Amino acid sequence: MTQASASKTDLFLTEADQFSARNYKPLPVVLERGEGAWVWDVDGNRYLDMLSAYSALNQGHRHPAIVAAAEEQMSKLTLTSRAFHNDQMGPFVRDLCEATGYEKALPMNTGAEAVETAIKMVRKWGYQVKGVPEGKAEIIVCENNFHGRTTTIVGFSSEDQYREGFGPFTPGFVLVPYGDADAFEAAVSEHTVGFLVEPLQGEGGVIVPPEGYLSRTAEICRERRIAFMGDEIQTGLGRTGRLFCCEWEDVRPDVLIVGKALGGGIYPVSAAIADAEFMDVFQPGDHGSTFGGNPLGAAIGRASLRVILDEKLSERSDELGTWFMGRLRDIGSPHVEEVRGRGLMIGVVIKEASGTARPFCEALQARGILAKETHHQVIRFAPPLTIDQATLEDALVDIEAVLRG
Repeated sequence: MTQASASKTDLFLTEADQFSARNYKPLPVVLERGEGAWVWDVDGNRYLDMLSAYSALNQGHRHPAIVAAAEEQMSKLTLTSRAFHNDQMGPFVRDLCEATGYEKALPMNTGAEAVETAIKMVRKWGYQVKGVPEGKAEIIVCENNFHGRTTTIVGFSSEDQYREGFGPFTPGFVLVPYGDADAFEAAVSEHTVGFLVEPLQGEGGVIVPPEGYLSRTAEICRERRIAFMGDEIQTGLGRTGRLFCCEWEDVRPDVLIVGKALGGGIYPVSAAIADAEFMDVFQPGDHGSTFGGNPLGAAIGRASLRVILDEKLSERSDELGTWFMGRLRDIGSPHVEEVRGRGLMIGVVIKEASGTARPFCEALQARGILAKETHHQVIRFAPPLTIDQATLEDALVDIEAVLRG
C-alpha cells in the first residue's frame, strides 16, 4: 500500500508504532473529535464511547460548561506554581470540601499522584499522631488492586506484569485478598497505619466486593485506629450510582482519593481529601507539585464538579445502570458467564471456553461501539453518565449481536 492510498487511520497507526513506546495495546481506531457520548475517527467514522477514558469522561466529551470554564481561565492565567497563590485554588478546594464533607483537600494532577499523596499523608500521620515507630508503618492493600503506575504503587500490585523488571520496591505494604474482611483483620498489626482499598475494582475486572465488606473493614479501622483510604479515582464522582461508591455502605473514608472525572475530560486534576487530623501533618516543603492546584486545573475542576452535582449524574448513573445491566443479562449469551457492576461501571465476563474479551471488543468496534477488555475476560461498559436511554437501547442491538455471535 502506498502512502497516497493508505487511509488516515493506517498512517497514524504506523507513525505511533514507529515513534512511541509500545506500552499499550489500544484498539486500532484513531480518534480526532468527540461530543457527548460520541467520537469520530480521522476517516470520519462515528463511534459510541462506552469506556469514557476509564471514567475520566463522566460528563461526556467536551461538556460545554467545562469547556467554557477552561477557555475563560486560559485567557487569564494558567500556571503560577505553588510559590504564589492564585484566585482559583481556594474556591476549588472549598467546593471539594463542601461537596464531600471533609475539612481539607490537597489538589494534585494525576490519580497516581493523589494516591502517593495519601500514602505519604497516612504514613506521616502514623508516626506523628498514632505513634508508630519511625520506619515501621504498614499499609494494607488488596490483591488485584490498581492504584496507578508509579514504582511504589506497582510494588504492591499482585499483577506480575505490572512489577516485572521494575524492582526493587518500596517496603511497608501488606497484601490481602479483596473482599475478605476476616483476612484484613488478621493482617492488622500494631504497625498498621492505613488500609488502601477500591470500593469496586475497576481495572481488576469490575469486581464488586461482598455486601458488608466495606462497612466491616471501616469498622475495624475505627476500632484499631487505622486510616481507611478510599481510592475513588475510577469509582467516584457519580460513576457507580452514588457520588462516591463507598456511600453504598455508608462508609466515610478517613482519606478520600479522587481524580479522572474531576478534570472533566479536559485536563488532569486529582486530589487527596481528609480532615485536619490527617492533612495537618504536612508542613511547607513536605510535599508538593508544580502543577497541583494550578489555576487552569482548579477552574476546570470546579466546573467539572458543578456539572456532576447540578445535572444529578449520580442519580442518572444509578437509574440507567440498573436498567442497562438488566438488559445485558436478558441477552442470555452463551458466551457470558456474568454481568456485574454498579451504576454505569459494568463488566461483562466472557467464559474462558469462548476465548478472551478482546475479539468481542473488536467486533463491537466494527459495529461502531468502543469498549475495552480488562483482565482478559471482561468487557467493560462505562459510557459517559450524560448518555440517554435511547442511545443505550440502540447500542443493545449491536451488543446483543456480538455477544450472541
